[in-house]
Amino acid sequence: MKKKWFKRYSAGILAFLLLIGLFQMPEKSHASEDPLNVYAKAAILVDAKTGQILYGKNIDTPLGIASMTKMMTEYLLLEAIHKGKVSWDQKYSVDDYVYKVSQDKSLSNVPLRRDGQYTIRQLYQAVAIYSADAANIAIAETLAGSETNFIKMMNDKAKELGLTDYKFVNSTGLNNSDLKGMYPKIGGPNDENQMSARSVAKLAYRLLKDYPEILQTASIPKLNFQSDPNKTVTMENWNWMLPSLIFGKQGVDGLKTGTTDYAGYCFTGTAQRNGMRVITVVMHATDASGQGGYKARFSETSKLMDYAFNNFSEKQLYPANYTVKNHSSLPVVNGKDKQVSINTNAPLTVAVKNGEDNLYKPVFQFDNSKLDKSGRLSAPVKKGEVVGSLIANYTGGQNYGYLYGTNNAKADIVTSKSVDKANWFVLSMRGVGGFFSNLFHGAAKTVKGWF
Repeated sequence: MKKKWFKRYSAGILAFLLLIGLFQMPEKSHASEDPLNVYAKAAILVDAKTGQILYGKNIDTPLGIASMTKMMTEYLLLEAIHKGKVSWDQKYSVDDYVYKVSQDKSLSNVPLRRDGQYTIRQLYQAVAIYSADAANIAIAETLAGSETNFIKMMNDKAKELGLTDYKFVNSTGLNNSDLKGMYPKIGGPNDENQMSARSVAKLAYRLLKDYPEILQTASIPKLNFQSDPNKTVTMENWNWMLPSLIFGKQGVDGLKTGTTDYAGYCFTGTAQRNGMRVITVVMHATDASGQGGYKARFSETSKLMDYAFNNFSEKQLYPANYTVKNHSSLPVVNGKDKQVSINTNAPLTVAVKNGEDNLYKPVFQFDNSKLDKSGRLSAPVKKGEVVGSLIANYTGGQNYGYLYGTNNAKADIVTSKSVDKANWFVLSMRGVGGFFSNLFHGAAKTVKGWF
């Protein structure tokens, strides 16, 4: 009896489990989690104007970055040039470390003479076009005295630029084992640089914003390098997505490739079409079978760029002199005028997905440092004084946010005219008027209470 009951009970449980299995929702596929089906360990797509993230995959995980590291060298060099600390015609004399690295044909290099001298411009071009490792170390030594000191500069600048999830052990992005035993004694003999896709994109974003001239060199498809008086090396750009090269794509003009066994095939790209510039990053890119390669990193980058240009466009949501509803003016304390009109000083333009124009709402944000506790400005007030900002708040579905976590799609809210401080007589009369006004209202309330 007990056996029959147990068999029936077991059969019932089994049938119930099978029934659940039939109606159970299928697991999400990789394609549903990743609508672009990007074959890379990490990827990010960014509007270069505002830092708005248009697509992201695993963007905050530190991964190998290989020669994408050299964007930091480019940033620090261009900064030094702008500050007058280094000149383009300044000469660098090759030391033993740089010479030995430059002779390694398994690396990306232009061969340098042991007794040679090269201008900073020559070295910069070799880095930006040909990703030359020894030339990169030479720049690092020029800027910091040694590559070890340069790592400190890299870390300090990374912190200043708001990067996170980064590790620098050398200036090139190579594995330390490739540096002839002379690597900076910061990491181990087999260490490599790491960053997250978000931080790589942040670095590219700031490089393009602060030093847009980088594209004048990064977009050169081929250039000759005078290795010595009798030898010229032709440098072909590793960015094969430049329009005239094998994987050429319209609008591509930068930025930096990277490849090591550890990092796989990486690429930070940028392109501009119809007034819209995007930044893309793919890390450890592969094809559909999981095989890495030069084609893979450019194919996956192409997916990101096509998605951006086919689905987004730069649109002006609010014009210059726009006034936010219920925020057309601000009260002014001790001014000749008791209030001042406010409006935007420039148009607010955002990368908008097709058909989503109406999913943005204007939001006014005060600069609390300019206002007192009651939300008033203090006279005197200058015309054009920034008192806050107008942002476009997206109210739609999936929102990847912005590179720095805050909405950078904004326009300044400014005062429309100046307001001088009122003289003592006007302020006194206002005080007297306020006194009698309060007295009158108090008396009126009292009389009203009698009835």
